Amino acid sequence: MSGLEARLRVPLLQRGDFSEVLAGPWASLSAREMAERPVYLVREGKVSLGDLFDVSGESTGQIRFVGDLSHADRIGAGLAGGHAVVEGNAGNEAGMAMSGGALEILGDAGSRAGAAPLGHKKGMTGGELIVRGSAGPEAGADMRRGLLAIAGAAGSQTGLGMIAGTVVVFGAAGPDTGLWSKRGTVVALGQITPPATYVYACTYNPVHLRLLLTRLRESYDLPVRGRHITGPFRRYSGDMAELGKGEILVWTAA
Repeated sequence: MSGLEARLRVPLLQRGDFSEVLAGPWASLSAREMAERPVYLVREGKVSLGDLFDVSGESTGQIRFVGDLSHADRIGAGLAGGHAVVEGNAGNEAGMAMSGGALEILGDAGSRAGAAPLGHKKGMTGGELIVRGSAGPEAGADMRRGLLAIAGAAGSQTGLGMIAGTVVVFGAAGPDTGLWSKRGTVVALGQITPPATYVYACTYNPVHLRLLLTRLRESYDLPVRGRHITGPFRRYSGDMAELGKGEILVWTAA
């Protein structure tokens, strides 16, 4: 991957707010300009990205963060374009309120990945958030549009209050996944128990899902198997406590 590289100098031992690092126009920034972006540490306050990372490379609309960012909260928040990769774990609220671009997390993500900021009602409105490990609770909460794919397990209340968009979970989905969803789609390729406020609708093999899963395999090398492509899927409609126009599609062995 060409572009910028931000390599963590020493372990990040305190939580930090990285929400301004990739917010707004960043794709044309030089390494020096990217290094000046602010980070807010819980104990030390405001520092620059360059105080924590060695930033190098050329501006191509791509950036790779190298190191364990488990304490780096809100990395990729407000991402509107470009391609960012976290080579390891990410903290809470990664990809918060994304509107475009792609954010790949090669490890695990903390709570509320791709969700709305606390106290707000608008989560992801576009873009693609790919978590190759597991994700914590409330991933994709209040999504409006966009795609969230989780290659591992997903925590409780994934897709909480979704209005639109798509969440794909390859591993086990936690309790109350899809709860209070108004619209939108949760695709469960692993174990899931739909909330009691969802009702079984039918079993079928949606053509659009074949296309989506094929693209996830080809573009991101996610573990899509032939059996996922051929289906079938059990469709549950809900949340009937809300509009009831959302759906959970559960892969079922033929």
